[in-house]
Amino acid sequence: MNILEVKHLKKYFATQKAVDDISFTLAEGSIFGMLGPNGAGKTTLIRMLTGITFPDEGEIIFNGRPLDPVKDIGLIGYMPEEKGLYKKMKIGEQALYLARLKGLGKLEAMERVREWFTRFEMQSWWNKKVEDLSKGMQQKLQFVTTVLHQPKLIILDEPLSGLDPVNADLIKREIFRLAKEGASVIFSTHRMKEVEEICDHIILVNKGHKVLDGTVKEIKQLYKQNLFSISVDNIPATINTSAFKVVKQEADQLLVKVQEGHIPNEVLQYFLAAGVNIHSFQEQLPSLHDIFIRVVEDTPTARQFEKITA
Repeated sequence: MNILEVKHLKKYFATQKAVDDISFTLAEGSIFGMLGPNGAGKTTLIRMLTGITFPDEGEIIFNGRPLDPVKDIGLIGYMPEEKGLYKKMKIGEQALYLARLKGLGKLEAMERVREWFTRFEMQSWWNKKVEDLSKGMQQKLQFVTTVLHQPKLIILDEPLSGLDPVNADLIKREIFRLAKEGASVIFSTHRMKEVEEICDHIILVNKGHKVLDGTVKEIKQLYKQNLFSISVDNIPATINTSAFKVVKQEADQLLVKVQEGHIPNEVLQYFLAAGVNIHSFQEQLPSLHDIFIRVVEDTPTARQFEKITA
């Protein structure tokens, strides 16, 4: 069952088409990656999904009916990229206040906050102020305040930014756990490696348009280039075959491209016939980063994306 259906969404600002006819669906319990460089339209799309702004055209179906920002506020958790915390307010009081805003009663809010503070080892932070926390600590607090009311839809905009590897892994584990328990997660980022590790399904947005939509596996298969890595002993000095060509060679490792009209088994057959000992043979699928660059090849957006993800 889909928790969210986005149908032909459009949002224009003056002459700029921030979101131009984007549609997608989000299944219950899935982790959905929303990718694209800065300025691609991700934030505008998220603002419409959370009811902060309204589309010029299109429809958002949430939980089986048109999105109602007032009625649905308790079912959605949104963690913006920019911190939305009160710097002078004590952390424990702030977490309780935000929980109450999401519809939790006083006792339930206290129970949930204490549970999450214990899980994230934040008990000693209770009387500290946000301004006294590091960027990573603030990120953990913001994640907690986003999910403690147990929303059905969780929207995370660059949730791992500023986190060290240990705390980044902690957040990832919680994202997986929440999805396993039935929450649906939208993970918005321009960091492709994180998406490959976390997401089931992705859309890629460029200049307000959806340019890719599918599972990570489907998209990698769609853009594969018949490249294979093979590790062998005693590489022949000369490789003469029409079945494949060597793209790269490092010590006993070769990267080969199987030519059109031929099959991978011909690579193995060639080296076996040459009396070469084969240690490993594996297809090399493209990364999501490489796929994005190919989709918008040699455009200002591609160059920008290459720079910010380097």
